[in-house]
Amino acid sequence: MTPRPALHGLLLVDKRPGGTSHDVVRAARRALGERKIGHCGTLDPNATGLLLLTVGRSTRLTRFLIGAPKVYEGEIRFGIATDTYDAAGEVTREGSVADLTHERVVQAMCGFEGQQHQLPPPYSAKKIGGRKYYELARRGEEFERQGKDVEIFQFEATGPLGASGPDRISFRLSCSTGAYARSLAHDLGEHLGCGGHLAALRRLRIGSFQVADALDSQRLEASERDAEPLAADDLGVSWVPFDDIPLPFPRVAMDATQERRIAHGQSVLAPGSEAEEGDWVQITDNRGRFLAVGAVAERIGDRGLAVVHPKIVFQ
Repeated sequence: MTPRPALHGLLLVDKRPGGTSHDVVRAARRALGERKIGHCGTLDPNATGLLLLTVGRSTRLTRFLIGAPKVYEGEIRFGIATDTYDAAGEVTREGSVADLTHERVVQAMCGFEGQQHQLPPPYSAKKIGGRKYYELARRGEEFERQGKDVEIFQFEATGPLGASGPDRISFRLSCSTGAYARSLAHDLGEHLGCGGHLAALRRLRIGSFQVADALDSQRLEASERDAEPLAADDLGVSWVPFDDIPLPFPRVAMDATQERRIAHGQSVLAPGSEAEEGDWVQITDNRGRFLAVGAVAERIGDRGLAVVHPKIVFQ
């Protein structure tokens, strides 16, 4: 029997509620027959939407993809704060929503747009001293959460307060990597004085990748259950071949001589690149094959040339 060719690329998956992101990764490993699979940002068990999985050699690109901005839609419930900042947690306090109006909520939401220093939820996968927050929280241990500078590009209501319940509002959120929708919901409730938590969340986009193109996670589970491995041809637009992966920096094409130098980790001259010293570049050959990720070591005068040193070589 001819062995299956190894898969290298990105798989877009639409996660169902209830399972963890690692459950999806595990199902993908079995469904694709590939052990080397990672992801570019987890979703909480009750959240749904886009997971971006890196397969094969593309796992080495995770650090470049994970930083992409993300877009969500969801729902916040006011009047109840929880220890996890979402509906799965224990109630920590309740507040009156009698004086809450749509206008007040919308005005408060606008105040959260822009750059801010955000504390992650106590129950999260962030680590302190090598231990995850949720592990410490479950043991009742006291610890100081470390905040992070994040940016909220958009945080707006997508329906009137009370459309799906007298204490609920639907929203759309666009944010930088590292921002927690749960913390945003909690902080909004505290700002309004009534408390609040994240009642529902769905991730719509990661950078240029959108959930509309994603494979339903149930398809992975069915393939895993039926022991019928999926091939790239079975995945349609949810599969991004390795050579087509868009990275958030310029592409530069090399000729055959430069390609040989890249294969040996040697610096090359890149023509026609506007990248500045210290910038990353995506190196391809003249046929568009993805060869390496490199960094610009220096610019050479005004001739449009840059010295590029390959940092991650694939060929």
